[in-house]
Amino acid sequence: MLQLLKKYSLYFAWIVSITATGGSLYLSEVLLFNPCYLCWWQRIFMYPFVILLGIATFRQDHTIRIYALPLSIIGGSISLYHYLLQKVTFFQDSHESCGVVSCIVDPLNTYYWIPEAITVPLLAFIAFILITFFLWIGKEKGEDIK
Repeated sequence: MLQLLKKYSLYFAWIVSITATGGSLYLSEVLLFNPCYLCWWQRIFMYPFVILLGIATFRQDHTIRIYALPLSIIGGSISLYHYLLQKVTFFQDSHESCGVVSCIVDPLNTYYWIPEAITVPLLAFIAFILITFFLWIGKEKGEDIK
C-alpha cells in the first residue's frame, strides 16, 4: 500500500488541490459566499498547487516537493489559525476585525445543516495536510518504484 501511495503521490496531491480549489470557487462563485481576509490567504497558497502539481505530475518530477512543501505548510498554518479563531474563545478575544466579512463566522454552519465542527478553514487545513503528506512520502530521487 505504501508503494502505491509513493508511486502515485503526485497524482493524489494534485487531486486534493483540484478538489480544494474547486470547492472554494463553488462556495464563492456559485453559492455567493464572500471569502474573509484569512480565506483569501489560504487561497493564495492553495490555488498555485493546481498548476504546479499538475505540471509535476505529468513530468513525474518529485523534486517539486522542495518548492511545494513550504507553501503547503504555510497555508496549513493559516488554516489552523483560522480554525482556532473560529472555535477557541481565546483567539476570538485577541483578534481584531478583519474586514467586511468576519473571519469568525463560517457560512457552512450558518446556512447549511453541517456539524458545527466542520468549517471551511478545517476543510482547507485537511487539504493542506493531505498535500503535505503526499509530497512528503513521494518517491525519493533515484528511487525506482515498480
